[in-house]
Amino acid sequence: MNKQQLITALSDKAGLSKADALRLVDALEQTIREQAQQGNEVAFASIGRFKVRTSAARNGRNPKTGESLAIPAKRKVVFLPGKALKDAIA
Repeated sequence: MNKQQLITALSDKAGLSKADALRLVDALEQTIREQAQQGNEVAFASIGRFKVRTSAARNGRNPKTGESLAIPAKRKVVFLPGKALKDAIA
């Protein structure tokens, strides 16, 4: 499902106009992005949570040349599905 399909589905299920559904999806994206930048977790009880994790610095290897290189630590966003979502899929 892409963004347009999500907007159409929300519009139909919630009885919203497509413009209102678009604003809702955009606001949700922006809020999750802002919270992730601050290092906060965004949790939806029935779906799961978006969480920021830090990966440690490590040594890697260039597959083309075989040369060793240092990979710096970085922050990344992960999605952890909730129990309700896991049960619905299983």
